Amino acid sequence: MNKLFPSAAEALKGVVKDGQLMAVGGFGLCGIPEALIEALKASQVQNLTVISNNAGVDGFGLGKLLETRQIKKMISSYVGENKEFERQYLAGELELEFTPQGTLAEKLRAGGAGIPAFFTKTGVGTLVAEGKELREFDGETYLMERSLVPDVALIKADIADRSGNLRFNLTARNFNPAAAMAGRICIVEVERIVATGELAPDDIHLPGIYVHRIVHNPTPEKRIEKRTTRDRKV
Repeated sequence: MNKLFPSAAEALKGVVKDGQLMAVGGFGLCGIPEALIEALKASQVQNLTVISNNAGVDGFGLGKLLETRQIKKMISSYVGENKEFERQYLAGELELEFTPQGTLAEKLRAGGAGIPAFFTKTGVGTLVAEGKELREFDGETYLMERSLVPDVALIKADIADRSGNLRFNLTARNFNPAAAMAGRICIVEVERIVATGELAPDDIHLPGIYVHRIVHNPTPEKRIEKRTTRDRKV
């Protein structure tokens, strides 16, 4: 089975549709599938619910899809640094399901493992618990969280072989493997493609069984978030 597609647009063709639940890998601007997001923007699909740790920044990453109003709801743990997100949310134009970061990771991991729900203490007694089942275990209260199984997962990896086995680069690993495992269809953007068998088994972070389509993007922009400080006057 040939998993390699000539472009991001071709990889999305026949897969993405209006109203889908979609997971997008990345953490901040680290390890985001830039080319796939750009192709998703060009596809003009609408009313997407997007699962992502964050919502990019203005004009980059998922921020591009917010500007074109293709996202109707975000399921995220952090949404700062994006003025358009703030504007849409405060104006009631964008739905938001705030999810603690560890819970979000577990909801994707559980979805990929075929586990429909799990119990956690995180969020008990807060707004996170509203409308969710509470249950007591060994004298402690836990809330039930449903797992997430997106229709499509868009992820970023460093290297793929032609069978779809993946290796991620350092912290770009972040939410990408969990999103890939949870998605019914997984499309990956990679910087380098090697022959099947070239990656040592112990160097594979995600088996190719989870990957359906591969796009080669050897020169991503790779924006870097930097902390800048000014010299303190002595």
